[in-house]
Parts: sequence; C-alpha cells; structure tokens
Amino acid sequence: MKIVFPTAVLQVISLLQEAGFEAYVVGGAVRDVVLSEAQGVVKDFDITTDATPEEIQAVFPESFYENTFGTVSVTLEHLAEQLGVPVPEMSKQEQHEDVFLTRSQIGKVHVSLKQAGEPAQIISKEPLLKPIEITTFRSDGAYSDGRRPDSVVWGHTLGEDLERRDFTINAMALAVPQAKQWLKQTAELLTLITLEKDAVVLYDPFDGLDDLATHTIRCVGEPNLRFGEDALRMLRAIRFSVQLNMQIERATYDAIAANHQLTAKMSWERIRDEFLKMLSSPFPKEAIELLDETGLLQYIMPELLAGKGCSQGGHHTTDVWTHSLDALAECPSPDPIVRLATLLHDIGKPQTRRQVGNTITFYNHEIVGARMAKTIARRLALSKRDAERVYVLVRHHMFYYQTENTDASIRRFMRTVGLANINDILALREGDRLGSGARKTSWRLEEMKERMLEQLNQPFAVTDLKVNGTDLMEELGLKPGRELGEILSHLLESVTDGELENEKTALITAAKEYYSTHP
Repeated sequence: MKIVFPTAVLQVISLLQEAGFEAYVVGGAVRDVVLSEAQGVVKDFDITTDATPEEIQAVFPESFYENTFGTVSVTLEHLAEQLGVPVPEMSKQEQHEDVFLTRSQIGKVHVSLKQAGEPAQIISKEPLLKPIEITTFRSDGAYSDGRRPDSVVWGHTLGEDLERRDFTINAMALAVPQAKQWLKQTAELLTLITLEKDAVVLYDPFDGLDDLATHTIRCVGEPNLRFGEDALRMLRAIRFSVQLNMQIERATYDAIAANHQLTAKMSWERIRDEFLKMLSSPFPKEAIELLDETGLLQYIMPELLAGKGCSQGGHHTTDVWTHSLDALAECPSPDPIVRLATLLHDIGKPQTRRQVGNTITFYNHEIVGARMAKTIARRLALSKRDAERVYVLVRHHMFYYQTENTDASIRRFMRTVGLANINDILALREGDRLGSGARKTSWRLEEMKERMLEQLNQPFAVTDLKVNGTDLMEELGLKPGRELGEILSHLLESVTDGELENEKTALITAAKEYYSTHP
C-alpha cells in the first residue's frame, strides 16, 4: 500500500517529532488516504499527538486554539510563515461543463443556455488543503446529553484515543517515523509525496482496513453505547454509507433503528450538516430510504412521509413519495440545496389532493409546498439565502411554456426566478421529468431555453438600467429614499414588459412622467 501526503502534512508531523512528541494521522484522513487512489487527492487531515494544546502551540506559534477538545489548527499560511516559504495559492480556476459566466452580474446559467464560444469556467474558492487540525490524545467522559462528553481527559496513548471513535473505518492511525527524511527541498507545501509501504506504520486495532475492503460500516465496540454517547453517529453511519457506497453492518443498523428516538437530542445545525452531505452523495435517494427504514426520518422531515400512498394519476405511475425520491435520484445538479428543493418540490401535494371520479388534482400544491419548504428550511437552520433558494425553486417549479408566450413573459419568468436560479430550476425540472418516467426534455422546454437565451442581454435588475439613482436625483431634484426606489422599479417593469426602451433619454422622460403623476 502506497500512501500519498501533501508536504505540509509531513512538515507538521516532522516538527512535532523534532520537538520530542508522537504524531499520527488519524480518523477520516486515514480512511480517505487509503481510498484516495479511487477518490482523488485528500484535502482534510487530522493529526493526534501526546503533546498538550499548550505544547502544540509552542511548536506552532502562529496556530489558533479555540475549543475545549484539545484541537489546535494550523493553516497553510501559518506553516509557510513559520518555515519561511511562499504561501500556496488558495484558489484555482477549474473547467466546468454545466456552469459558465455570461457576465459578472448574471451568475450561473444552465448549460442549455450556453452560447457558442463562451468559456465554461468559474473560479473555485475551495482551499487546496484545509487547516490541519492537531488534537491531543483524548479519553472522553460520560455523554449525559447524548451530544457531547461531559468531560475531556487528555489520554496517554494512541489506543485510548482510537477506542473512543465512532466507526472502525475512522479508528485507524498512520505514523511516519522518519518524516523529516521524506521531505523534499521545496518551497511548495502542496507537493504530493508518495511514501512506500515501509515508510509508514498503520495502527488498526479494530480491523478498519478489513471493513474498508468489504465496504462495511461498523461501530467501534458496542453500537448502542456508541449511539448513546453521541446520537449524531447514527446519521453519520448513513452518510458514510451513501458517500462511500458501503453497507451498514447488521448490529450497527439494528442499533440505529433501536435508538432512533435519540434523534430528538441532536442539534439542528448538526443534523443539517449531515443531511446536506447525504444529499450531496452519489446515492441521495438511498439515504432518504435508510433514514425512513431506521425511523430517523420521522424526526427530521416527517412531511415527506405523507407522500406514501398518495396516488397521483395522469402521467405519474407512482405515489408522491416514490416520485419525490426518484426525482431526487435523477437531479443532475450536485448542489445539495437544489437536491433538497427537488426532494421537496411536491411536498404540498398530499395537502392539496382532490379527487372527483377518476380525476385527481393538486391545485396550488406549489404554493402550499413552498410554504412547507420554507418551514423545513427554517427547521434545518439553513442560511437566509439557501432558504430563499429552496422556496423559489419549489414555488416556481410548475412553470409552463406555450409558443405564444411573449418575450415580456419570458423575461418576467426569468426575473421572478432570478438569473442565479435558472440553472437550478432547470435541473429540478429535469429531475422531475425523469423521476416521473418522462424524457429528459421536450420540444417546449427546448424552445423556452432558446427564448431565454435570446433575452439574456435584457435588463433583469434595476442595476441593468441605463439610468441610475444619481441620474434621477439630478433630473428630478430628488433625494435618496422610497420615492426614488419606486421610480426605478417602475422603469424596470416597463422595460421588462416591452413598453419602454432601455435607453437613457427614454428612461428619463418616462421617469419624469411617472413622477408628475405619482407625487
């Protein structure tokens, strides 16, 4: 087994060793390094040591220590400053086929609207290596609240530290006894160094390597005890299962089902983080099914369960529950917020279902569903921006196009949804269609995309108008305030409806006329 480490990680290990301390790469970092050949370069490393937090900070003077769990964080900038080497660039330009920039204020637009010859690229802000977290050996006390240990005692051995961890695949450690000799004379902290088998020592007291090989999620020790200590581990088991395409071992699975009521002890922020990671995984549909089978879903998103047995009729051949999960599975966007909106797009159907004879209707289900989605977003403690995105996508997912639609109606739809959400609502529509057994697209949808493309250079916000607040203040003698905003909004509506040209002279004339009739 060959192991690949960034130079920065070996530097941290080497500096701790030079100061007389033990140092091991632990937890998910070991798992990901072992799997990295298939899954890409690892960016997140944790190190455990027998040094206390104060001793760690003495080794890394520029580090920061902000918690009670013995974790000290070292960033690439800190390490570069300490070693006197250049700071690596923290962002890079990446090529993407599904996202492009038409102009700086537009944001992302669906690939179907991409104009020929335009560059399909965005700037990635993801750090090339996350801060390296160094934690003192720990031995946790009791978990009376089922969320965090009542006390944290510094441990004395690696074994004590590993036995407190959640799953066997996360309870391994890697040592590099002679880290310094493997460091190259380079100023680049992100150089990848391949270590031969005899250069590393793997500590695996719970057979995590075997479980990785057999694709098995298994608790360290007694599952009921592990979940009683921290109920979030139940969600983490499901998340790892769908992230890594692994099976949850029977005793661990049964313990999740037996302890599902502990979900009530979890904080919504921690639930949100795990849930969104599940949605981002290669198997989001299976994640929802596992949450349901084990009883956790009734605490996290009970509204979904009302879709079971809620037949739809028409072109739908499945109930609302099955369709929602199928749409989620087919959603082409990797964005967990878009996938959440896809999962929830028909959440209002059970409440609005009406049947007369053989005809089933769901009038206004998108309106009812959008309100329910907003409630769910609030429960999950989503950011204001993400909650609004979910609301908009669910509220407007029923958009319908006819050839006779005017250009103004196309622009109005694009404004209502927001240009930044066009890509997302088209991804939701694709998931919705495929999830109901229809084809990926239709001639109507393709024609609508073409017409949206034609409108991309039209104004969609007040800032796109050929006049601004300063111009109107000078022409009308106004001061900043509500009146000025109302006039600009009126001008934008008039331009959107095709009643007015986006030209400065015409806009000022229209502004004067509006102001004279709306004092």
